[in-house]
Amino acid sequence: MIQVDLEEERKEIIKRYRKLLKMAKPMLKDGDSKIIKKAFNVSNEAHKEMRRKSGEPYIYHPLEVALICVEEIGLGTTSIVSALLHDVVEDTDWELEDIEKEFGLKVMQIIDGLTKISGVFEYGSSQQAENFRKMLLTLSDDVRVILIKIADRLNNMRTLESMPRHKQLKIASETMYLYAPLAHRLGLYTIKSELEDLYLKFTDSDTYQFILTKINETRVSRNKFIKSFIAPIEEELELQGFKFTIKGRPKSVFSIYNKMKKQNIPFEEVYDLFAVRIIIESEVDNEKADSWQVYSIVTDFYRPNPDRLRDWISTPRANGYESLHTTVMSNTGQWVEVQIRSARMDDIAERGYAAHWKYKDKDIVQAKAGTGLDDWITQVRTLLESNDGSAIEFMDDFRGNLFHDEVFVFTPKGELKVLPFGATALDFAFEIHTEVGAKCIGAKVNQRLVPINHKLKNGDQVEILTSNKQKPTEDWLNSVVTSKAKAKIKDALREDKKSILMDGKEIVQRKLKQMKIEFTSEIVEQLRAYFETKTPNEFYYKVGRGVIDATSIKSFKEFRDHKKQKGKVTYEKVKDETSFTKEIKNLKGPEHDQLLIGEDMDVVDYILAKCCNPIPGDDVFGFVTINEGIKIHRTSCPNALELLSNHGNRVIKARWTSQQQIAFLAGLRIVGTDRVGLINDVTKVISNELKVNMRSITVDSDSGLFEGTIKLYVHSTSHLEKMVANLSKVEGIIKVTRFD
Repeated sequence: MIQVDLEEERKEIIKRYRKLLKMAKPMLKDGDSKIIKKAFNVSNEAHKEMRRKSGEPYIYHPLEVALICVEEIGLGTTSIVSALLHDVVEDTDWELEDIEKEFGLKVMQIIDGLTKISGVFEYGSSQQAENFRKMLLTLSDDVRVILIKIADRLNNMRTLESMPRHKQLKIASETMYLYAPLAHRLGLYTIKSELEDLYLKFTDSDTYQFILTKINETRVSRNKFIKSFIAPIEEELELQGFKFTIKGRPKSVFSIYNKMKKQNIPFEEVYDLFAVRIIIESEVDNEKADSWQVYSIVTDFYRPNPDRLRDWISTPRANGYESLHTTVMSNTGQWVEVQIRSARMDDIAERGYAAHWKYKDKDIVQAKAGTGLDDWITQVRTLLESNDGSAIEFMDDFRGNLFHDEVFVFTPKGELKVLPFGATALDFAFEIHTEVGAKCIGAKVNQRLVPINHKLKNGDQVEILTSNKQKPTEDWLNSVVTSKAKAKIKDALREDKKSILMDGKEIVQRKLKQMKIEFTSEIVEQLRAYFETKTPNEFYYKVGRGVIDATSIKSFKEFRDHKKQKGKVTYEKVKDETSFTKEIKNLKGPEHDQLLIGEDMDVVDYILAKCCNPIPGDDVFGFVTINEGIKIHRTSCPNALELLSNHGNRVIKARWTSQQQIAFLAGLRIVGTDRVGLINDVTKVISNELKVNMRSITVDSDSGLFEGTIKLYVHSTSHLEKMVANLSKVEGIIKVTRFD
């Protein structure tokens, strides 16, 4: 038992509370500190017996969340009070009515939005998705709900150290899947970057530490370089009478990791490791002119890359972000990104939505920074109103609108419309009016005829062509990216779909009756999985449309009977981790199993997922499927993010133990300079040195460069790493990487 010094803890709690008050002081009105004190006392009393997983008093959490709201997002009293009380209703006897009586309606509504939904969910939906939808319903009335939720998530991520591994994976993936894109959309760049970095830290700590070490190693030389780079700019800015600050900051660990992964390059080849930011003090009316003047000064000293100029001052991004970005060539032959902005723009860029409201209240001439965000919230509202599909489907639609950059296009009369990057003529048609969208047969872009799925570019002028005979079809959904267009197309299809769906359901019921199988939700769920459809309704619809032939339902019966004969357990009742752990007790897999699964780390039957081919030594997790028992995925699997965040209740712990050696299939990609006998040397390393069986080898040689893929059987990750190291030593080979 750890001894706790209660007096020390009490002092620490008071210290943290005082820090919160000190940070909030500049924005407090009369009487505010009394309300905050009251909220703190209520929260402290309510949580006094509770501790976090790390052993710390629970009250640290609401205090930290409130501090993030003030310090990093810039929110005021209502948010501080809501943050301090955000777990009280969920964890104690306090009811929402009590909150309303003591702290008013606004605080109660925010806390209601932050309180998780309890109760039963439709089967196949995800609790996380349902909670998220509830939170967004409150967002359309009060954006502070989401901002406090992001602060709450940031604190959870910062203290994830003390959580068990499978919980870390679940929480980190959910953060990456939803909260990081959401922070990006609300303009909270600093928080977004930290969430991404923390995600990497907990899901791939080796890579995270490696990049962090590299950044630290290059710090001294980087600072020296930045100093000499900005010296002439500083001198000229002072000469011209500008008040300014210049910061040089390295890119976040995650963005460097992303570059390395996307371009498949080592750390040393990532050329824009840092950006130089010039922040000028400027009156709102002169901001644009001043920024361009600074741009002119920078490009007097360094040559710009014309393809890398981004002007988000004339047309701000949809989340209110304004800045001028250019990439210039330094005297040492290195590209450097330079960002130019006013102090107001910098505040909005760092603190996002809350800052943008602060400036809006001051009646700043340009409320332009606000319009994008307000439009987006209106869009979310429309999406929520029109969405009656499953929560997970809603999440996919919603996520699709979080990470998009924009394109700026014009109507025939010259009116500017801002659409997400990748938007098509059909998106534009729905942006103008639902009727125009539903009857769209094509468009004229810059006077040239194009089809409805034509992707729009910045500066296009678009005229929509319509016909009364036209009506939306299923494949239109593949031609649009905006939620508005998707929602309207789905509405139109829904009516049509209903009758087909009912027909399909009748056919399925009839077929099952013929085969003497009872029509239950579990059987339907198994059919859905067997025919690889996302929802039971989609399955019925495909049967109704004839995409799934009714006679093929017979093959499902044969599949079931075959599984029963083999004595395999069917996982009909297994729906989550708890019920699964009970089932584990009765199961013992084959002797050579090397994977321990579940809370009790038992040996159970499992299948290795085809999408990522895990091998012993990989970091893995188990996923309870409806039809095929447990599937094992690598934590770096392309599908891991969605599985862990949307179906967290079906994720279970799994880890390898090293027993006897079995062979697992893995793939290697090899790049090198071609020479006679190279293949011979490669195959020699594989078969002679390491006694490994190859399944296939493909090689392509083009103008002296050689690229090949090899599929082979290995015993573990360390075995594979040894192989990679040995192959890298072969003369002429430049790079060896694993692929899924």
